[in-house]
Amino acid sequence: MLHGVFARARKVWGLRSNPVAEVERHPERPSGDIEVFSSEEVWALARVAVDEQDTAVFLTAAFTGLRMGELRALRWRDVDFGRSVVRVRASYAAGELSVPKSGKVRSVPMVDEVAAALARLSEREWFVGDDDLVFCETAGEWLNDDRLRRRYEAALKAAGLRRLRFHDLRHTFGSLAITRADIVEVQAWMGHADTDVRPFFVRDGVGSRFSRCQR
Repeated sequence: MLHGVFARARKVWGLRSNPVAEVERHPERPSGDIEVFSSEEVWALARVAVDEQDTAVFLTAAFTGLRMGELRALRWRDVDFGRSVVRVRASYAAGELSVPKSGKVRSVPMVDEVAAALARLSEREWFVGDDDLVFCETAGEWLNDDRLRRRYEAALKAAGLRRLRFHDLRHTFGSLAITRADIVEVQAWMGHADTDVRPFFVRDGVGSRFSRCQR
């Protein structure tokens, strides 16, 4: 992490060298286990969200699999209520707008619950034009991811849920989708570069893109 901080300092502020460049990384062996929420836990999280926008963020992350940066870059023109899809065209992170990690635009099915949450959000007074951000701060600017993560942590505590990462909402989508869809299809929805994504798709037997996610 510190290596990354200094690497960015070199790139942005002209630091001459990375003082931790030669430090050896501590070997880490991943367990291979990935925890996900059940659809019932996602709804418990949504119910204790501080406002309508956070409710929509949590549901969209869990039931479309968008990454944090993709959620932050989502604009209303990307939400196609008629075709029931969300189009992922960009990602916003570290103050930079870029293409999605997969390098291409993708379309993700939008279940009824996500469509309903986004429809309610679209009824707000401001920032609902095609070019406006779906999830934004009060003045319409980029959503602050640090503050969102803190609200997410608070919601986990309020709902009495396990302390899973925000990114595990994305894994939740994978585990739900793979119970009813082909792995290649799910790979495309999630924007994976290859089909070696089985660890993400823990079959928990709940929910699917084809049926209503249980409250």
